Amino acid sequence: MTLFDRVADLPLTVESVTRDRFESDTSSDFLRKTTVFSLSGDGDVGRGEDVTYDSEDHDALADAPDDVFDLQGAYDSFADFSAALDDVDLFPTKGPERETSVHYRRWALESAGLDLALRQHGTDLAAALGRERDPVRFVVSTRLGDSPSADRIEMLLDRDPDCEFKLDPTSAWDDDLVATLAERDCVRILDLKGQYKNTSVDQEADPALYERIISGFPDAVIEDPEFTDETRPLFDGEKSRVSWDAPITGVESVEELPFEPSWLNIKPSRFGTVESLFETIEYAEARGMSLYGGGQFELDVGRDHIQLLASVFYPDGPNDVAPRGYNLPDPPSGLPRSPLTPSNDPSGLEF
Repeated sequence: MTLFDRVADLPLTVESVTRDRFESDTSSDFLRKTTVFSLSGDGDVGRGEDVTYDSEDHDALADAPDDVFDLQGAYDSFADFSAALDDVDLFPTKGPERETSVHYRRWALESAGLDLALRQHGTDLAAALGRERDPVRFVVSTRLGDSPSADRIEMLLDRDPDCEFKLDPTSAWDDDLVATLAERDCVRILDLKGQYKNTSVDQEADPALYERIISGFPDAVIEDPEFTDETRPLFDGEKSRVSWDAPITGVESVEELPFEPSWLNIKPSRFGTVESLFETIEYAEARGMSLYGGGQFELDVGRDHIQLLASVFYPDGPNDVAPRGYNLPDPPSGLPRSPLTPSNDPSGLEF
């Protein structure tokens, strides 16, 4: 029985669909907006978060009628609910700013539906899958500014000397900064952003930067490089350290990578459907790939969901699922430390 088979037959009843908007400043110097969908039925509520990055898409949805998503009904199974979403116009007031957002909004509704189905069945995800929820190791993802310095890293390490990090190197990183960070032995993932195109975080394939990162952090995972004639040779003997994030949307996308990966960053919204997510996790597990969870500046229930998935599938990975406070421009003191402990008596997709 596959992972999806274990939840596919859960029935659910949807009586109403509502939406709530959230927004917050972030440590990456942009205003984050998200939309949370709540599906109610039989006294239970399932929730999922749309992490579409473009504010215009959330603004357009906010202007849509309350009943624009007609999902009310009794579904014989979660699989039937998922299939019904195939015919739903996810962007009813205007097309998405970018195609990836279709998966993001689909995941919000899928996860809300699964959350509701599990709650109506009186169970939680781990129990339904026959797995455990383990404490979750997390890393803190942050950028170091246009004139990069280690100041933010030093501030967080002063509060928690065991804090670990996922960082986004840029061409402005110099040898002194790399040496300073490497000396602290706290950087676990370096995201080169080479697979991002036409976004505010694009980083060109810079051979000098790549060489500086590969040699300066010999034990760190290196995420999303762009292979060019100049950068590809730099990874000779280093492919076991390479991880992929932005391209990963399902099993087919893994099979299309330049080589079979040792690492994958799992962001559930990129997959769109629960079935594709679970299928890819099983595919990776069968091949001994190391997995870790990825965050997208979730502002509400979506953060709980990625922490849950990490807890169930890859609790010991360098999971980019730190509590939301770490993403604030000025994170408060007293934030939870790694590892995160699962809650008692969970329901649905609660961590």
